[in-house]
Amino acid sequence: MPRKRRKYPAELKAKVALEALREEATLSELAARYDVHPNLITNWKKKAREQVLVSFSGQQERHEASRDAEIQELRAKIGELVIERDFLSKAFGR
Repeated sequence: MPRKRRKYPAELKAKVALEALREEATLSELAARYDVHPNLITNWKKKAREQVLVSFSGQQERHEASRDAEIQELRAKIGELVIERDFLSKAFGR
């Protein structure tokens, strides 16, 4: 019977990734301490490093601004479609 995948909480991932970034302990020591595979720690460390770079580079702000613009555009399109639907339902007597 295959083993179920374990899900790790975000707090644990962040804690382990920060400890790995500090390099006060080896990956093997961290893996033993938190009962996590060293490859997972490497992945979490890489992801944490990328997220830090994104947050300081300003890309996140640009992404949020473009996302807000897209949401506003989609809401306008929904409004147009609702008006069109209402008009057509009245025209066909529904």
